[in-house]
Amino acid sequence: MSKLNKDVISLILKELYDMRNTLYSCLLVDRTWYEMTVPILWKNPFRFHLKEKAHIIIINVILSYLPEESRVNLRNQGIELINTYQQPLLNYISFWRYLNLAVLEKMIETFVTDTNINQSKIHIIGLEIMNIFNRNTKFYFLCNYSRYNFTSGTELCFSELVYLRCTSTQDSSILAGRLAILNTSIKKLNFDILYFSTHNCGIIKLIEGQKNLNEVKFYNKYLVTLKEYIVRPLEEALIKCADTIQYLKIDWKPVTKLFSHLVNLISLEIHAFCHKNWNHLEKISLPHLKYLKAHYVPSKILASLIENTKGNLIEISIIYDQSDDDEGRLIHAIYQNCPNLNYLKLSLFSENFSEFENLLINCQILNGLEIFCVHDNQINWKILFEILTRSTPISLFKFKFIYSTFNSYLNIDLESLNLFLDNWKDRSSMLLQIFSSGSMLNVEQKQHLLKLEDLLQKYKTKGVIKNYNTNNFGSEDFEWIQCKLHTLYD
Repeated sequence: MSKLNKDVISLILKELYDMRNTLYSCLLVDRTWYEMTVPILWKNPFRFHLKEKAHIIIINVILSYLPEESRVNLRNQGIELINTYQQPLLNYISFWRYLNLAVLEKMIETFVTDTNINQSKIHIIGLEIMNIFNRNTKFYFLCNYSRYNFTSGTELCFSELVYLRCTSTQDSSILAGRLAILNTSIKKLNFDILYFSTHNCGIIKLIEGQKNLNEVKFYNKYLVTLKEYIVRPLEEALIKCADTIQYLKIDWKPVTKLFSHLVNLISLEIHAFCHKNWNHLEKISLPHLKYLKAHYVPSKILASLIENTKGNLIEISIIYDQSDDDEGRLIHAIYQNCPNLNYLKLSLFSENFSEFENLLINCQILNGLEIFCVHDNQINWKILFEILTRSTPISLFKFKFIYSTFNSYLNIDLESLNLFLDNWKDRSSMLLQIFSSGSMLNVEQKQHLLKLEDLLQKYKTKGVIKNYNTNNFGSEDFEWIQCKLHTLYD
């Protein structure tokens, strides 16, 4: 019976995973609940946004694990810890699996300020905390955006890393290189490339040493065209792991035949800032590809890629310029080769409405649609809503209309939108977002937005719309529910 009770408690706690206050209350039920809740909260203490009070408490708990020898060492270096915390009944740190060094750095800074310790001692305290981690836990996730070098990369607490996030600073590259010696089990890698930095040797060594690298994401932090001498070594390292990589994001135009090696790729995200010399990628075949996200990649290249995906694509997100459009070939390629398409985000232009309607007719299991407006006046809203009214598949009930500037709010035809919503009767209630990527509204735009919200609220009251929003907070691709921020000790 006891085992059954624990199983039930475990299921309950899984349901409460994102409910901060309720999880805390579970600690107080009895010892069994306490022992089962603590590992959930301490697996990632940074999962909720922390206030300064929480920073100090967590650092005090960590330092309660300091052996006497370390306390003497700190005292000899002018660091007197007045710690009233006793070691908890459970070893909280043994449950810790997600480490963000930047957050840890901030917590230590808060702690030394609160305890009147000299700021110059932050690095020393950080090293002692890493020693505590080394004795008590094995991390699965490491995010290294810290200004301080707390780690050598050879700590045993990093020997079972599965997920690494880092950047191309010199210290981060050194850490990655040392991790390569210790760890070959990394499956997910996120790497921020700084265009002015050439410190990539460590990350290249790390990539080449992995046996099961499955997901790699490179971020071009400054959105500039990266030089070939920066990206070529990264691509060549990826080629050595081609058999295991299934998810890839890059922010540059490939300079090697990288894609031809990634035969097992399931997801590809590519943000390019160059429109020329893509011909070497035109015949690439990725037969297992299910997820494609591309920004400003030539449409003919994308059309060719989609034509060679063997019908497996289920999510597509494409933004491109009107001048790049190849007479609707891209949209044609989508509806001819993607019978299993569930979600589509697309730059749409009025001259492609005919092909767009064919897409709606042919993609009968489409679930979510995002229309992205790159330029003002690129869409005739009256005609678009007429097309959506007569040709939207029965499965489609999630819509987003995204604008590059707030001026576009003035172009959407509320009368046509009203007619579209009025004709939505007897269908699944709609999830609808209409917003701009801008941040300021003038008086006329505010008035238009109020009219839009009144219209949407009217149809929500009628049950035509299940939920809507007109701001871009928490709106990732193919997400129709706003993200919520959590804060400890509200």
